[in-house]
Amino acid sequence: MTAHAREGLLGRLVRPRRPAAESVDRLRLEHELAVSRLRLARWQQHADAYERRLGDAERERAHLLSWLAALHPASAVLTPLGGPEHEGTHRLCLIAGGWHLSWHIPPADLALFAHVPFRAESGDVHPVPDAVDQGAVIRRHVRLLAMEGAVQAGLAGPL
Repeated sequence: MTAHAREGLLGRLVRPRRPAAESVDRLRLEHELAVSRLRLARWQQHADAYERRLGDAERERAHLLSWLAALHPASAVLTPLGGPEHEGTHRLCLIAGGWHLSWHIPPADLALFAHVPFRAESGDVHPVPDAVDQGAVIRRHVRLLAMEGAVQAGLAGPL
Protein backbone atom coordinates (compact mmCIF):
# COMPACT_ATOMS: atom_id res chain seq x y z
CA MET A 1 0.00 0.00 0.00
CA THR A 2 1.41 3.35 -0.97
CA ALA A 3 1.55 6.39 1.29
CA HIS A 4 -1.00 8.13 -0.84
CA ALA A 5 -3.45 5.22 -0.54
CA ARG A 6 -2.94 5.11 3.23
CA GLU A 7 -3.69 8.84 3.56
CA GLY A 8 -6.80 8.40 1.45
CA LEU A 9 -8.02 5.51 3.56
CA LEU A 10 -7.14 7.26 6.82
CA GLY A 11 -8.73 10.49 5.59
CA ARG A 12 -11.96 8.73 4.76
CA LEU A 13 -12.07 7.03 8.16
CA VAL A 14 -11.24 10.11 10.26
CA ARG A 15 -12.84 12.89 8.22
CA PRO A 16 -16.46 13.49 9.17
CA ARG A 17 -18.79 12.30 6.53
CA ARG A 18 -21.33 14.61 4.98
CA PRO A 19 -24.83 13.45 5.64
CA ALA A 20 -26.48 11.94 2.69
CA ALA A 21 -29.11 13.97 0.88
CA GLU A 22 -31.79 11.75 2.38
CA SER A 23 -30.61 12.57 5.92
CA VAL A 24 -30.73 16.30 5.20
CA ASP A 25 -34.22 15.97 3.79
CA ARG A 26 -35.30 13.92 6.79
CA LEU A 27 -33.93 16.50 9.25
CA ARG A 28 -35.64 19.32 7.35
CA LEU A 29 -38.94 17.44 7.30
CA GLU A 30 -38.70 16.61 11.03
CA HIS A 31 -38.07 20.29 11.77
CA GLU A 32 -41.01 21.37 9.60
CA LEU A 33 -43.22 18.80 11.34
CA ALA A 34 -42.18 20.10 14.77
CA VAL A 35 -42.89 23.69 13.71
CA SER A 36 -46.27 22.66 12.28
CA ARG A 37 -47.18 20.90 15.52
CA LEU A 38 -46.29 24.02 17.51
CA ARG A 39 -48.45 26.13 15.21
CA LEU A 40 -51.29 23.64 15.52
CA ALA A 41 -51.06 23.78 19.33
CA ARG A 42 -51.10 27.59 19.25
CA TRP A 43 -54.12 27.71 16.94
CA GLN A 44 -55.88 25.09 19.05
CA GLN A 45 -55.42 27.35 22.09
CA HIS A 46 -56.95 30.23 20.12
CA ALA A 47 -59.88 28.04 19.04
CA ASP A 48 -60.45 26.83 22.62
CA ALA A 49 -60.41 30.42 23.93
CA TYR A 50 -62.84 31.47 21.19
CA GLU A 51 -65.15 28.58 22.05
CA ARG A 52 -65.12 29.54 25.75
CA ARG A 53 -65.93 33.17 24.92
CA LEU A 54 -68.68 32.14 22.53
CA GLY A 55 -70.21 29.89 25.19
CA ASP A 56 -70.07 32.75 27.70
CA ALA A 57 -71.75 35.11 25.22
CA GLU A 58 -74.48 32.57 24.41
CA ARG A 59 -75.15 32.01 28.12
CA GLU A 60 -75.32 35.76 28.74
CA ARG A 61 -77.73 36.09 25.79
CA ALA A 62 -79.97 33.45 27.36
CA HIS A 63 -79.95 35.29 30.70
CA LEU A 64 -80.78 38.61 29.01
CA LEU A 65 -83.63 37.03 27.04
CA SER A 66 -84.96 35.44 30.23
CA TRP A 67 -84.89 38.84 31.89
CA LEU A 68 -86.61 40.45 28.89
CA ALA A 69 -89.34 37.80 29.07
CA ALA A 70 -89.79 38.57 32.78
CA LEU A 71 -90.21 42.27 31.91
CA HIS A 72 -92.96 41.39 29.38
CA PRO A 73 -95.00 38.71 31.19
CA ALA A 74 -98.25 39.58 29.40
CA SER A 75 -96.92 38.66 25.97
CA ALA A 76 -93.97 36.31 26.55
CA VAL A 77 -94.55 32.71 25.48
CA LEU A 78 -92.40 29.67 24.60
CA THR A 79 -93.34 27.35 21.75
CA PRO A 80 -91.49 24.30 20.44
CA LEU A 81 -89.98 24.50 16.98
CA GLY A 82 -91.00 21.72 14.62
CA GLY A 83 -88.75 19.54 12.54
CA PRO A 84 -85.83 17.23 13.27
CA GLU A 85 -83.27 20.00 12.74
CA HIS A 86 -84.77 21.90 15.70
CA GLU A 87 -84.94 18.99 18.14
CA GLY A 88 -85.58 20.43 21.60
CA THR A 89 -85.21 24.05 20.49
CA HIS A 90 -87.99 26.45 21.44
CA ARG A 91 -88.94 29.91 20.30
CA LEU A 92 -89.41 32.76 22.75
CA CYS A 93 -92.00 35.22 21.44
CA LEU A 94 -92.96 38.51 23.01
CA ILE A 95 -94.26 41.95 22.16
CA ALA A 96 -92.08 44.91 23.09
CA GLY A 97 -92.81 48.45 22.02
CA GLY A 98 -95.67 47.17 19.90
CA TRP A 99 -93.36 44.93 17.89
CA HIS A 100 -93.51 41.14 17.68
CA LEU A 101 -90.06 39.74 18.47
CA SER A 102 -88.78 36.17 18.69
CA TRP A 103 -85.59 34.25 19.41
CA HIS A 104 -84.58 30.60 19.29
CA ILE A 105 -83.80 29.10 22.69
CA PRO A 106 -81.58 25.98 22.72
CA PRO A 107 -82.56 23.08 24.99
CA ALA A 108 -79.66 23.73 27.38
CA ASP A 109 -81.07 27.18 28.25
CA LEU A 110 -84.73 26.24 28.75
CA ALA A 111 -84.38 26.08 32.55
CA LEU A 112 -83.86 29.86 32.57
CA PHE A 113 -87.35 30.29 31.09
CA ALA A 114 -89.39 28.42 33.71
CA HIS A 115 -91.32 31.65 34.40
CA VAL A 116 -92.46 31.92 30.76
CA PRO A 117 -95.77 30.28 29.79
CA PHE A 118 -95.45 27.33 27.44
CA ARG A 119 -97.73 26.66 24.49
CA ALA A 120 -97.53 23.21 22.93
CA GLU A 121 -98.87 24.29 19.55
CA SER A 122 -96.10 25.27 17.22
CA GLY A 123 -98.29 27.70 15.30
CA ASP A 124 -97.28 31.32 15.13
CA VAL A 125 -98.28 32.79 18.47
CA HIS A 126 -96.72 36.13 17.56
CA PRO A 127 -96.03 36.19 13.83
CA VAL A 128 -92.77 37.92 12.96
CA PRO A 129 -92.49 39.07 9.36
CA ASP A 130 -89.35 37.78 7.65
CA ALA A 131 -88.38 41.24 6.43
CA VAL A 132 -88.25 42.73 9.94
CA ASP A 133 -84.75 43.48 11.22
CA GLN A 134 -85.14 42.77 14.94
CA GLY A 135 -81.89 44.56 15.71
CA ALA A 136 -83.19 47.76 14.10
CA VAL A 137 -86.52 47.44 15.92
CA ILE A 138 -84.76 47.01 19.26
CA ARG A 139 -82.38 49.95 18.63
CA ARG A 140 -85.32 52.19 17.67
CA HIS A 141 -87.25 51.16 20.79
CA VAL A 142 -84.21 51.81 23.01
CA ARG A 143 -83.86 55.31 21.54
CA LEU A 144 -87.55 56.00 22.24
CA LEU A 145 -87.20 54.78 25.82
CA ALA A 146 -84.09 56.93 26.30
CA MET A 147 -85.88 60.02 24.94
CA GLU A 148 -88.87 59.31 27.19
CA GLY A 149 -86.55 59.09 30.19
CA ALA A 150 -84.86 62.37 29.26
CA VAL A 151 -88.23 64.13 28.86
CA GLN A 152 -89.45 62.85 32.22
CA ALA A 153 -86.21 63.93 33.88
CA GLY A 154 -86.58 67.39 32.31
CA LEU A 155 -90.19 67.71 33.47
CA ALA A 156 -89.24 66.79 37.01
CA GLY A 157 -86.84 69.73 37.00
CA PRO A 158 -84.06 70.38 39.47
CA LEU A 159 -84.69 69.41 43.05
